[in-house]
Amino acid sequence: MSTNDPFARLPEVPRFTVTSTTVSDGDAWPAAQMSGLFGVPAGKDISPQLSWSGAPEGTKSYAVTVYDPDAPTGSGFWHWAVADIPATVTQLSEGAGDETGPGLPEGAYQLPNDARAARYIGAAPPAGHGPHRYVIVVHALDVEQIGVPAEATPAYLGFTMTNHILGRAVLTVTAEIPA
Repeated sequence: MSTNDPFARLPEVPRFTVTSTTVSDGDAWPAAQMSGLFGVPAGKDISPQLSWSGAPEGTKSYAVTVYDPDAPTGSGFWHWAVADIPATVTQLSEGAGDETGPGLPEGAYQLPNDARAARYIGAAPPAGHGPHRYVIVVHALDVEQIGVPAEATPAYLGFTMTNHILGRAVLTVTAEIPA
């Protein structure tokens, strides 16, 4: 894993809690959350279940992102981004991030990931590259709608959110494919 800290240049904000029935902080992704689309055996590209609590007062919406800062790209790899989750919603079901977004609340939408698919794409670190971190973040925002187009990139979402983040809930999981 690299020492790349995806939060190093972002504003400090209060933390709140995110948990998952799919995976625990620090654990490895289960096979179903790996990427069959990228050829990982038993990978199914199923987004994880997420629940969050304790968001700061004034939260008007959430965004969820999944990012691999260890991908050998120079810029990491965005696996999933969901914007405009209403403040009344505090969980996403496992599988909510497939191509139709069946478990997303009304008004929320998925942005294209770095594979250019508006869906969750599972972990697929290069074989022999070592362990990768997958940073799952629930961002509490001070706006009901972030105002980025549905075809925008997760990086553009992140740039636009920077001055609207009230709090951040983080869960980090890993994946490694032996050589």
